[in-house]
Amino acid sequence: MIKILVICGTGVATSTMVKEKIREWLEKEKLIHQVSLFQSSVAEAVNQYDMYDFVISTTIVPDEMKDYVIDGTPFISGIGVEEMYQIIREKVFS
Repeated sequence: MIKILVICGTGVATSTMVKEKIREWLEKEKLIHQVSLFQSSVAEAVNQYDMYDFVISTTIVPDEMKDYVIDGTPFISGIGVEEMYQIIREKVFS
């Protein structure tokens, strides 16, 4: 099971929106049973990010997290969303 953490500044607004978009896409692609989605704030994620296969963030993250993080702003802007789904697909099947 792939574990994805979605984070934003407070762990409430944009992380909820992005998590829901990813969940809907995973269901549509019939991948939902291969992935567990979680969400939190950056502050909470700093001490637990390595418990996940990767992190999708809509905000700036500390340097120690950068290798685990994928920029999630395309989910907010709408530009590059398909590329984001392709990245997720590759990570689920890698």
